[in-house]
Amino acid sequence: MSASTTPALVMHDVTRRFGSTVALDGLSWSARSGEVTCVLGPNGAGKTTAVEIATGLQRPDSGRVEVLGSDPWGAGAEHRARVGVMLQDGGLPQSVRPVALLRHVARFWSDPLDVDDLAARLGIDAFAGTPVRRLSGGQRQRVSLATALLGRPDILFLDEPTAGLDPHARREVHSIVREVADGGTATVVTTHSFEEAERLADRVVVVVGGRCAADGTLAEVAGGGGLEHTYFSLTDGALR
Repeated sequence: MSASTTPALVMHDVTRRFGSTVALDGLSWSARSGEVTCVLGPNGAGKTTAVEIATGLQRPDSGRVEVLGSDPWGAGAEHRARVGVMLQDGGLPQSVRPVALLRHVARFWSDPLDVDDLAARLGIDAFAGTPVRRLSGGQRQRVSLATALLGRPDILFLDEPTAGLDPHARREVHSIVREVADGGTATVVTTHSFEEAERLADRVVVVVGGRCAADGTLAEVAGGGGLEHTYFSLTDGALR
């Protein structure tokens, strides 16, 4: 499916402050349906804050945010049902076993993905009988990703989805993310991995100091010198 010309996500001149700390300082960028938008930036650049605002978990101090045509802050259940999110702190219940959790979550959706198939693809069936509290960080990542995917969202936010995963699991996650985007979902991935961005991204956004330092196709942002070179040329001076 080709990408829509109408953005599924628009952030325009968004600011967010925590006391004297400026997390977002006039951030503007967008993401489209049918595309993977990879958001890169140093720690503390504002990537996670931007995702939490886009998913309605935080309210911006100023600026305009639209997700699927609605303001995510205070949006109703119908809107939230169209949004999938995997945050770095997944907030998974600790005593439940992974597949049982996925079956429970699947009941909230009218047309969920097949739990057994998803668990097999992400390797969750290998630790299906282990309570969440005993899972490794990488195993929890897989369960969090599965819960975000289950409802077939129209827009999907993945905050560092492959952190802590082994190479085989990363490859499978990349394959799933590509399939989801090719099926028409607007897919936003925050990452520190240039390889991941180069493998997945239709568009790249580089956030530095709460502002958008670059926004365009991978070819436009990377230029002739490559994405890693562009990234460091944008971030090195800002961090000194």
